[in-house]
Amino acid sequence: MIRTRFIGTGSYVPERVVTNDDIARRVETSDEWIRSRTGIRQRRVLGEDETTSDMAAEAARRACDAAGVEPGDLECIVVATTTPDMPMPSCAIMTQHKLGIRGPAFDVAAACAGFTYGTTVVDGLIRSGLYKTVLFVGAEALSKFLDWDDRVTCVLFGDGAGAVVAVAEDQDVPASDPAARGILSSHLDGDGSFWRDLNIIGGGTKHPPTAQTVGQNLHYLRMNGRVIFSQAVRNLSSASEQAIAKAGLTPGDIDLVIPHQANLRIIDAVARRMKIPNEKFMINLDNYGNTSSASIPIAIDEAVRAGQLRDGMTLLHCGLGAGLTWGAVVVRW
Repeated sequence: MIRTRFIGTGSYVPERVVTNDDIARRVETSDEWIRSRTGIRQRRVLGEDETTSDMAAEAARRACDAAGVEPGDLECIVVATTTPDMPMPSCAIMTQHKLGIRGPAFDVAAACAGFTYGTTVVDGLIRSGLYKTVLFVGAEALSKFLDWDDRVTCVLFGDGAGAVVAVAEDQDVPASDPAARGILSSHLDGDGSFWRDLNIIGGGTKHPPTAQTVGQNLHYLRMNGRVIFSQAVRNLSSASEQAIAKAGLTPGDIDLVIPHQANLRIIDAVARRMKIPNEKFMINLDNYGNTSSASIPIAIDEAVRAGQLRDGMTLLHCGLGAGLTWGAVVVRW
């Protein structure tokens, strides 16, 4: 049996820090209001001359260093993003170019669920035998699509990238066996009827970029927070329970949970619903805000480097994003 195992992690966030007080100087809000409702203290914002692929490439270099591989050893690059440098070519191919290599490279777009969806794509590529070493990056620059006068959204999002090097490993034990390593199971789902509740409506074929669509602010991210909150709690819990069951495990077998870092209240509600202690949840959104598809891999990298995620530990990661799309993955490190 071939399993997909992560052997190196890396992350990158821009240097520019935007605090809650910085935002409060522009819109009617406060540090206390933002912290109490989201758990966010600050976020990182892309510089004027930086692009999504710049962040992805740097996170990739750090992941390769940690894995002990050279960029030239990578057989394929997958990038989860909804904010590429340009509509085409892909962020993955631009990342590859900046790494100085060549080969297959493509993007996966599932918004804040991008890393969870993309994990299953990479797992499929490796388990099929097509590739043995794949670079997978979650990278996002949603600050470029925020209306900084919209208090509902401008307080939530930040920029960054996280990366993992995934390799094929032969194993002959079931997922429930403690000796099993790598991706053990996954569960994905989605419901397009909620597309109106979280979107960037401008820039595609429905509303192409024109002076009129720009003037109407159609290229900014918009969100119905109440709907997203309730759907996130329900669906992240359900997907996680199903992924855990597919692995032949129980919630009590999970050592560490890395949820998409969107809102502390959502994470607390998921923990209560799943009856998993809050101490098992990795939280870093206070420093970075919601970095969409980058949030899980940034947190994974920080957990590995801090010793919170160690060999033999069972990790659950889960995410929900625009679409709506959602899913969960169980990994034994």
